[in-house]
Amino acid sequence: MKGIKKAVAFAMAMALTLGAFTGCSGSKKEPTNASADGKKTFTFGDTTFNAENEEATIDPHEAYCGWACIRYGVGETLFKFNENMELEPWVAESYENIDDLTWKVTIKDGVTFSNGKACDAAAVKACIEDLVAVHERAAADLAIDSIEADGQTLTIKTQEPKPTLMNYLCDPYGCIIDVEAGNADGIVVGTGPYVATELVTSDHLNLVKNDNYWNGQPKIDEITVLTITDGDTLALALQNGDIDAAYGMAYANYPIFENDDYVFTGTPTSRAFYCQMNYNSKIIQDDAVRKALAMGIDKEGFVNTLLKGYGAVGVGAFPDNFSFGGDAVSTVGYDPEGAKTVLEEAGWKDTDGDGIREKGGKTLTLNWVSYPSRQELPLLCESAQATLKDIGFDIQLNITADHGTIVSEKDGWDVYAAAFVTCGIGDPMYFFTTNCLDDSPKNRGGYHSDELQKLAEEMNATFDPEKRGELAIQMQQQLLDDNSFIFCSFLRMSMITKANVTGLKAHPSDYYEFTADLDIQ
Repeated sequence: MKGIKKAVAFAMAMALTLGAFTGCSGSKKEPTNASADGKKTFTFGDTTFNAENEEATIDPHEAYCGWACIRYGVGETLFKFNENMELEPWVAESYENIDDLTWKVTIKDGVTFSNGKACDAAAVKACIEDLVAVHERAAADLAIDSIEADGQTLTIKTQEPKPTLMNYLCDPYGCIIDVEAGNADGIVVGTGPYVATELVTSDHLNLVKNDNYWNGQPKIDEITVLTITDGDTLALALQNGDIDAAYGMAYANYPIFENDDYVFTGTPTSRAFYCQMNYNSKIIQDDAVRKALAMGIDKEGFVNTLLKGYGAVGVGAFPDNFSFGGDAVSTVGYDPEGAKTVLEEAGWKDTDGDGIREKGGKTLTLNWVSYPSRQELPLLCESAQATLKDIGFDIQLNITADHGTIVSEKDGWDVYAAAFVTCGIGDPMYFFTTNCLDDSPKNRGGYHSDELQKLAEEMNATFDPEKRGELAIQMQQQLLDDNSFIFCSFLRMSMITKANVTGLKAHPSDYYEFTADLDIQ
């Protein structure tokens, strides 16, 4: 626990340093939030909008760039999620499930793209067809066979039963864009309240209000999104008035903003911070090693101490606000002594007294990869490194923006710590299809389970929500029994704004941020 205490002490010291620095500067900038011509302006700092997170542009048909498209109010999906993660109309007004393979969607009258072009069924058809042609993950999720457009009516036929097709179309990649307008410089034309005018990857995005917005008049004239990957720099920017709101603030800096000058908006989410095992690694193939890893991570200490309670301890893939989440499944708890016993019985012993176990001439050394743009991940990695060292592991951390390249290879890594919204479409299958199955695009470690494959096949053909929940419990339990994933915590998503900002509200999906209601006084 010494490593954890050091981390906490460092974080507290940094927070005090930041406070002292700002207090002594005497030059806190109070933005007027109005340009020279009287336009209302808003500046937003975000640690996650960058190529490192597969958000190099705002084109939803590229990687995970749809997140920026939907968060920053450029794109909108056919349907959206309410606070209970239930579908409600957005660009579309209704849908009907005709049979196992056929869906009819009615597009709202009067919806237009920001260039003034009507968003009818033909435009939506063109958008979705382009999406599945270029986006591997979307093509697999949607399994579309054909699309027909007639006025405002869209008829979609799938290659196989897709009980949650409408949910998948709410994924950020489902933002409806005018594909005929192109994507020059990574900028697309959507139906949202804001229009992108300039984008520099991993630096900034400029937006102006959409004068053609179909669903109200945006209140902000100009928005700048700044990519600020360092949490302490983000804190200084908000303190000094260089930005009006922040996403991804380091937890150690929260106390600086707990006063009447700022407002916190937060909500529990299904964004899990988890560890994924690389089954191509000989050491990870050892069942005892994976079990000891799961027993050697102090999840409660991570959440309550390092995250200062801004999160929830993880058990399985989903938090406890879902019927199939939380204690619906079970796994090993933090048990350092038990972990030592597991390793001893498997032949992992410290024969030379250096504190690191060996077996067959090899030390219990693990190459552990993660990335810095999610403020929680370095804290999780350092915490795990400390507690696992006491058990006899030698954890070599590599926290890098180049994590994607490293884990795309079979060799060179053993454990990958990452963040993922496990129930981002309001249905559990999303997590499994993306991360855990033989053909999953993010099954980086080559995990395979005959039982999981069988359950997934059954889930794909099941339309009843209650039965899908039961299957999700069984599928999670398989992962936990294999210790193929360790689910450490779930994010309490928070944004911090200046007190004069209104209309910026955290959402459980972690999607929707800039709306026509965003305002600043």
